[in-house]
Amino acid sequence: MSCVAEPRVLIAGASGFAGAIAARLIDRHPFFALGPVTSRSDAGRSLAELYPHHRVGATLEELDLERHADVEAAIVAYPHGAAAPVVSALRARGVRVVDLSADFRLRDVGVYEDWYVPHTAPDLLPDAVYGLTELHREAIAAAGLVANPGCFPTATLLALAPLARAGLIADVVVDAKTGVSGAGRAATDVTHFVSVAENVKPYKVGAHRHTPEMDQELAALGAPVATTFVPHLVPLDEGELVSCYVTPPEPVAQERLDALLAEAYAAEPFVHVVAAPPGVRDVRETNHCHVHGRVDPRTGKVLVFAAIDNLWKGTSSQAVQNLNPMFGRPETEGLA
Repeated sequence: MSCVAEPRVLIAGASGFAGAIAARLIDRHPFFALGPVTSRSDAGRSLAELYPHHRVGATLEELDLERHADVEAAIVAYPHGAAAPVVSALRARGVRVVDLSADFRLRDVGVYEDWYVPHTAPDLLPDAVYGLTELHREAIAAAGLVANPGCFPTATLLALAPLARAGLIADVVVDAKTGVSGAGRAATDVTHFVSVAENVKPYKVGAHRHTPEMDQELAALGAPVATTFVPHLVPLDEGELVSCYVTPPEPVAQERLDALLAEAYAAEPFVHVVAAPPGVRDVRETNHCHVHGRVDPRTGKVLVFAAIDNLWKGTSSQAVQNLNPMFGRPETEGLA
C-alpha cells in the first residue's frame, strides 16, 4: 500500500482514446492525483483541445522518464511492442504499472512472439498479473505490474468464466461486434468511418490477436479449448457485444445456467446478470458488463451474451479498477 496521500499517476500515451479516458478518470479520482500526461505526436497541446468532452486541461508532454517517472503509478497506453521497454523502465524505478498493451498478457513468450513481435522484456512476464479483476482480484492487489486485458477477452471471459469453472465448455464460438474506436485513434478517420457506415463486416478472421488470450484464460479456468473467434466492425463509435455459442459436454438445464451466472456475479459490483440479451447502449461510458445466458433446447447449445463499452470496461476504466486494489483502495472508487 502507498504511504503517499495522493499517489500521482503518469498517463503515458494520453492522446489516444484509451489514454485520454484514463486521464479523465484519474483527474476526477478521489484518491489518485493526475501526474504527467504524455504524447509524442501531440506534445504541447492540451487534452482539452484534443478531447473537449473529457474536460482535462493538462498539457501533453513528450515522455522523459528522467522527469516523468517520479510518480507512484503509471497507466501505459502504448501499442504492443512499444509498451514493453517503457514498462520495464518504470518498474526498474519502482513505479506500479497498469499496461494497456498486449505485451504482458500472454504468459508464454513464444505464444506472444507468434502473434505479435519479439518481446523486449520477457523477464517481467513471471511478475505480470492478468488484469481481469473479477478473476484475479487477490493477485492484482499484490502486483507491481498488471496487464490489462484486451476488450474482446474481457467480455468473452466474463460471459464464459462460470461455464468454464463448471467444466461445461467442450467447444465455443465467439461472435463479436465492436465499434470503430477499437481500431484506435489513428484508424478512425473519415475514410475508415465511410468503410463501416451502413455496413457490418468481419475482420481478422482466424487471425485476431486476442484469440490466444481467450484460450489462455479459459484453460486456466478449466476449459482447455481452441476458441473460434470472429470479430465484426459495426457502425458505432464505441461499444462491444460478444455472443458466445457453447457446445457443452453434457445437457445443461436453463435453471442450472441461471444459477451458475447468478452465483458467479452476485457480489460483483460491475458485472450484472440481466433478464434479456443486452445491448451496448446499456453500458456506454461505464465500467459495467451486462451478461445474459440462455439454453437453446433445440440444439442443446448454451448461448451467453456480454455487452461492455470497449473503451471503458474493455480498456480504461478497467485499468482504474485494477489500480484501485493495487493501492489498497475500494475497487469501485472513482468508477461509481
